[in-house]
Amino acid sequence: MTKTHAEGVGFRSERGPILIALMLTTALVAIDSTIVATAVPSIVHDVGGFSSFPWLFSGYLLAQAVSVPVYAKLSDMVGRKPIVLAGIGLFMLGSILCGVAVSMPALIAFRVLQGLGAGAVQPMAITIAGDIYSLAERAKVQGYLASVWAISSVVGPTLGGVFSSLGIWRGIFLINVPLCVLAGWMLIRTFHEKIERARHHIDYVGSALLTGAMTLIILGALEGGQAWGWNSPVGIGVFVVGVVLLVAFVFVERRASEPVLPLWVVSRRLLLTTTLISFGVGAIILGLTSYVPTFLEGALSVSPVLAGLALAALTIGWPISASQSGKLYLRIGFRNTALIGIVISVVGASVLAITAQTPNVVLVAVSCFVVGLGLGLVATPTLIAAQSSVEWNERGVVTGTNMFARSIGSSLGVAVFGAVANAIYARTANGSTNPHTIISASDTVFFAVLIGTLLTVVAVVGMPRVGREVAAPAEQAAATS
Repeated sequence: MTKTHAEGVGFRSERGPILIALMLTTALVAIDSTIVATAVPSIVHDVGGFSSFPWLFSGYLLAQAVSVPVYAKLSDMVGRKPIVLAGIGLFMLGSILCGVAVSMPALIAFRVLQGLGAGAVQPMAITIAGDIYSLAERAKVQGYLASVWAISSVVGPTLGGVFSSLGIWRGIFLINVPLCVLAGWMLIRTFHEKIERARHHIDYVGSALLTGAMTLIILGALEGGQAWGWNSPVGIGVFVVGVVLLVAFVFVERRASEPVLPLWVVSRRLLLTTTLISFGVGAIILGLTSYVPTFLEGALSVSPVLAGLALAALTIGWPISASQSGKLYLRIGFRNTALIGIVISVVGASVLAITAQTPNVVLVAVSCFVVGLGLGLVATPTLIAAQSSVEWNERGVVTGTNMFARSIGSSLGVAVFGAVANAIYARTANGSTNPHTIISASDTVFFAVLIGTLLTVVAVVGMPRVGREVAAPAEQAAATS
């Protein structure tokens, strides 16, 4: 078990080296999420498989999402350090294999391995931060971690474009190797935790049922309307079997001595509402990330770099507000801070939806910045509220559930928004390249994002009113010792 220290936050503090290690660890996933997209044309040209390339993203996202709850539970049993190091190892192995892949099926399989590593890396970085920093410090720490995503949103596409233009797309994967080695070395050297050893019972059946259920449900959401029709036997069957496995999982977890995803996570009002909020945040982020570049490139014929920079405003606004959110939630509470944030996001999403028929790069960038500014006041305080309401041996599961919900929200959000856009594209010949059709489809998607933002408002309103008193007794004692 780790212990919080009553000292400042920063690179020069006692915990500074750990913070740097966590930022490097986060960078592995952050850069990878943006660097691959720009290299897709070069990859397809070299190894073929154009019809299958979406699985480069779907396979990675699917593996990441379904593995998060398992890693989260294991971290509460054996500690954070071995899990995050195992995740870094898997991510590095997957990156090396991706860099030498000679066919699209092999590349997709190795991306799945990368995703399994990413499922441990991101949640563990956030959980470790929750372990070693006090309630008052966590917002600033989350700002540091969020800044990694902001930087990666610019660095990733730029590196991807450079590697592609030089004809060395394999470099987008091999560049992960030195980063993995550095992040792993720094964690081994700087992060130490004392675990109370005890005999544990691993919930193999529950883990298998949850993984199978969510794999089928996410698979159905990602591929519905693409690989098969929504109302086809396969499309319906995937969801039916997934739901059956999910029901079986609930029954198993009720009797398991150490369930992989305890049902108390959704029976406590604070944890349930913060999980729903994270689901909404995931859908909002992916809705904009997936369609803003397409909207600007197709409607205004702007360059991919310029479209990417407009979208980067989303991840620039987030760390700015996230790092300052602590001053708010310590004064007015988590719920009120999140309410302010979601209202700001509603304003940004509304402007984007209303003005989509008259596209403007600057206006889109400003709207994305405002949405990101609001989400920083939503995601960070609600995650910290959830973390602070439980003891150390439950924090991994709580953090993992929050990240899991965001991944599911992203997956289902992309599926829903994609179905909406594809329905509009199908109405006209060459709809996906017709500027007027692209504007119409993007306009509808942005209104769908706005609806998702408004639904997230409901979840925020449903949060209980809590402030500093939400912190678990053990954490309060550690913070004042």
